[in-house]
Amino acid sequence: MRNWVSSRLIDLHTHTNESDGTLEPVELIREATRVGLEALGITDHDTFAGYDKALPAARSAGLELVCGIELSTKDDGQTVHLLGYFLSGSPGAIIRERMAEIQQSRRDRNDRLVARLNGLGLDITLDEVRAVGRGMTGRPHFARVLVRKGYAATIQEAFERYIGEGASAFVERDSITLYDAIQLVAGSGGLPVLAHPIRLRSRDTEEEDARIARLKTAGLAGIEVYHSDHSPPDVVRYRILASKYGLAITGGSDFHGDTKPNVLLGTGRSGNVSVPIEVLSRLRAQAAI
Repeated sequence: MRNWVSSRLIDLHTHTNESDGTLEPVELIREATRVGLEALGITDHDTFAGYDKALPAARSAGLELVCGIELSTKDDGQTVHLLGYFLSGSPGAIIRERMAEIQQSRRDRNDRLVARLNGLGLDITLDEVRAVGRGMTGRPHFARVLVRKGYAATIQEAFERYIGEGASAFVERDSITLYDAIQLVAGSGGLPVLAHPIRLRSRDTEEEDARIARLKTAGLAGIEVYHSDHSPPDVVRYRILASKYGLAITGGSDFHGDTKPNVLLGTGRSGNVSVPIEVLSRLRAQAAI
């Protein structure tokens, strides 16, 4: 299998402050232009607001902007993230209405999370968290407030001690199933892609292979091969799986700004991400199938 060779780079996995990133959409466009990206995908969690706000700036800058989204789903009791790419532009009303329902579920969870934290003796209010989270408040914004108020030293510690899965104040929220999410994205004209598959943490390659096969049968169209969490052997393994099951290859840094300061736009962690523009061309070809 040949290696990619290209000096024209893209980043198809980024977040703005409309979800859990720290850069405003216009600032993200400015940064993408500064680092020389040929195309940028905005994949905020459960919302298209970042893409909508960034589009005029991207057009003015001559930067190709790909509409995307990242959905938190459940599969066999595990949280699995699904990327959706809408390569023809902004998606329609059906998926936007579903995202509004998911955001309401998130708000309900936030109310319960505040109550759980207060019950542990932590002085934290929802207004404080909303001031950080803006349009869509989530656990990363809770973590930042917990650090600011001295309840945790780092974002990671806030998750491990209080708000991560299995932690003392963790509150589950209603989530869409992975299979329903695949159908939702595909039915809305999008390309459903498995995000950062290394986080599935399958115990062996046969188990991982079988899971990818099941998802392909369910309608999965692509797999994120290039990601800041992926080592070079991971990249090779996921490229092989993509080829085996006829899945499109995607990739991106998973840039969040100050929330993940060691992950840089376009290049990931210590330069471990390099996504050539040919990936986007192949994605468009896959979407046309």
